[in-house]
Amino acid sequence: MRGLLMSDEAVVASLRKMGLVGAHEPVQLSPLTGGVSSDIHLVETASRRFCIKRALARLKVAAVWEAPLGRNAAEAAWMREVSAWLPHGVPKVLGEDEDLGLFAMEFLPPEHNPVWKAELLAERVDAPFAARVGHDLAVIHASSAGDPGIATRFANDATFVPIRIEPYLLATGRAHPDLAPRFEAVAQATLANKKALVHGDVSPKNILCCEEGPVFLDAECACHGDPAFDLAFCLNHLLLKGARKGVQREAYRHAFVALAEAYRAGIGWEEPAMLENRAAALLPALFLARVDGKSPVEYLTTDDEREAVRRFAMPLIATPPDDLLSIVNAWTRL
Repeated sequence: MRGLLMSDEAVVASLRKMGLVGAHEPVQLSPLTGGVSSDIHLVETASRRFCIKRALARLKVAAVWEAPLGRNAAEAAWMREVSAWLPHGVPKVLGEDEDLGLFAMEFLPPEHNPVWKAELLAERVDAPFAARVGHDLAVIHASSAGDPGIATRFANDATFVPIRIEPYLLATGRAHPDLAPRFEAVAQATLANKKALVHGDVSPKNILCCEEGPVFLDAECACHGDPAFDLAFCLNHLLLKGARKGVQREAYRHAFVALAEAYRAGIGWEEPAMLENRAAALLPALFLARVDGKSPVEYLTTDDEREAVRRFAMPLIATPPDDLLSIVNAWTRL
């Protein structure tokens, strides 16, 4: 096994201690790809398959990007909470070893559970599935809003700030000094509006298209925070997938609108217009962040594509719109 930063023996001993493999049962560990913030391995025995995951101190990106290791426990806790509200919306957590900083979870075979990002990049854009994502995300936020226990158990700004606020908002502000005050204002508003249990990385790469609906993965950034961040973060990826030359932007617009409308229908913890206003301020900032922040998307490969994102996003960051529909309509027409 490579990449776990610990010995095979320690991992296998942990799995035996958790009762996930037998005392003398042979175990095979194989690395899985796809993430930049963790090492994920498939565990195979004669009788079962499952995954183990361990967070990395330094993320696998070009820029120096470090984050607290405790986010591994936060992710497992998020999955346990959400499983009570959406039993089929997350993988089952099978066991946890806080000393080694890893947890085990159900393995969902990719041949039957494709990653939504791959579907979107292949231009298989399913608006009803996007609506399910919006609906289920609203269920998570609505179920956790106002719960003082959630606020206490997920007081994770020490993780959320270095892994989301700094690399996506503050770092992008440093790349555009004239817009830095706006990025700082959006960051402060996001941190000030603590209303629900936030996933923090609701990206299509972290959503599986399963038979019973979307399954959410990689909740390392989980915290009690602003649900507008999750909404804007996910919608941003639909804009980005439509920013590639030669794709039919209208299909991504339909998915964007379906997700946003399904989510808005589930807002019951605050005035929908207030949440949408914050999401509309966040969205262009996150759009620009994915070309000029610490984690640029890999599929905008030409200068023209990246420059189009800048030209569109920068005026909207300076003067944020009030609603999300105006953003996607303007981007579709551009």
